[in-house]
Amino acid sequence: MPPTPSPARPPSARPSSARRPLGHALAGLLDVLLPADCAGCGSERAQLCPACRHVLATSRPAPTRLPWTHAAAPYTDPVRQLLLAHKERGALRLAGPLGEALGRAVRSALGARAGAAPLLLVPMPSTRSAVRARGHDPTLRLAGAAARSLRRAGLDVRAAPLLRHARPVADQTGLNAAERRRNLHGALTVLPPARTGRAGLAGRHPVLVDDLVTTGASLAEAARALADAGLPARAGATVAATVRPAG
Repeated sequence: MPPTPSPARPPSARPSSARRPLGHALAGLLDVLLPADCAGCGSERAQLCPACRHVLATSRPAPTRLPWTHAAAPYTDPVRQLLLAHKERGALRLAGPLGEALGRAVRSALGARAGAAPLLLVPMPSTRSAVRARGHDPTLRLAGAAARSLRRAGLDVRAAPLLRHARPVADQTGLNAAERRRNLHGALTVLPPARTGRAGLAGRHPVLVDDLVTTGASLAEAARALADAGLPARAGATVAATVRPAG
């Protein structure tokens, strides 16, 4: 069992978006020279300790309207802290273990079909403003790490950012499932082939991937956009899934 997580540390002052990429590079170098405490539980001298790594090891069906979506772990600590550290605090070395967990969720969602055809991992898109603010695209990074993990396991897998936002959407915080579906309907579209190199991706089976599934509204909208472009998603996979209260 993983240790009881320590309280989340207050975030330090964030640099301006123009300086974030350099800050991430320096943070990555310091992480190699001076290993930080575990981002999940706070234990010393390991950015991801063995106990928190174990929490990522078992895939399970996600609570989503899309029955073929699986998640690697529940969205509780320490997984919550690991995802936030990677996405918001630039702990880029966590992309490897989180990507491995995402790869396991892909295999769990596909079952026996996992090796039946070449796969294409399609990450949920981040807005340009979010990428600028964070200094990286966390979901695209996780998709690439998952693809590499699956290739090491012998599968033919690539990752490509096929989706983009077609219109602005409201902040999803506080919205229920129905409100999220209305907010997101028609919000995503598939990039033109010239922008994605789709000619070299022909014959691959798309699998939607994301860091977190809450109600499934975002994945459902992404699946709609892919289907409208003649690229129906074969499955969905996420690192974590929100745990719903009993009943």
